[in-house]
Amino acid sequence: MFDLDGVLLDSEQLWNESKQELVRESGGRWREDAPTAMMGMSSPEWSRFMRDELGVDMDAEAINRDVVRRMEQRYRRHLPLLPGAVEAVRSLHRRWPLALASSSNREIIDFALDVAGLAGEFGATVSSEEVERGKPAPDVYLEAAHRLGVRADCCVAIEDSSNGLRSAAAAGMAVLAVPNEHYPPDEDALRLAAARVDTLVEVTPELVERLR
Repeated sequence: MFDLDGVLLDSEQLWNESKQELVRESGGRWREDAPTAMMGMSSPEWSRFMRDELGVDMDAEAINRDVVRRMEQRYRRHLPLLPGAVEAVRSLHRRWPLALASSSNREIIDFALDVAGLAGEFGATVSSEEVERGKPAPDVYLEAAHRLGVRADCCVAIEDSSNGLRSAAAAGMAVLAVPNEHYPPDEDALRLAAARVDTLVEVTPELVERLR
């Protein structure tokens, strides 16, 4: 089970840039804690947060569409794949079925995987907008396991953020932490991980097998 933002893509700061641009252009009030507060939220959740807490004078669906448009523009200019991302996905796919459980919107997931040439490596992909609750709730990981037809407690999840680590652990999965350098996870969330690596270059089938 892979996360997308912060694991395969160095993109968390791009999401925050897109959201901050909209807040400032619309006359809202950006808050220093906004990136942390929204991390792991589904698109309906962060759109409402931007409307209600950051003062964006638009309906939530319009906020969602505007931020997605800005992200697609950024990805078209450059898809920020992290070192080792493509190799890790392909090497693990040779051993096990893979799924992706992400807080990104469905269209962003599909676009990013297509550009990266990785769409065919995943047996299932789930956006948290497709389940009831975003991370740290376990919903997106439980749905990913369901779509793969496997038990959640037989899975290993690769995560970078506090809410992502908590989400995968709450789903009963063994968790491999690849801490996000821009937004380091809290220590209590890191303690939920069975192992920790610095980059995806270190993620091998042998490591995953030990965790599984």
